[in-house]
Amino acid sequence: MSAKRLPETIAHVRITRQSWQHGFLEGEVNAGEFEWHFQWHFRRGELAVKPSKGRALIKEPLGRFLEQQDYQLEPGGDYAFTIRAEL
Repeated sequence: MSAKRLPETIAHVRITRQSWQHGFLEGEVNAGEFEWHFQWHFRRGELAVKPSKGRALIKEPLGRFLEQQDYQLEPGGDYAFTIRAEL
């Protein structure tokens, strides 16, 4: 019996702005044919993702990625993570 593989999509993240004093990161994320801009206010635990098209697909996995990698993320840095869905 073979296990069915879940679909995967690689999400690419670029950090464009960061302020530890004000408690936020800004950046861009793209996966599949979608592209979003995000602003994460980590002190308030708020993640805003725009535009709304496809936002439900990326917001939760992006939030987990940002929380796991927070101190390693730097402006100008390019990062990637895997989403268990086909976008």
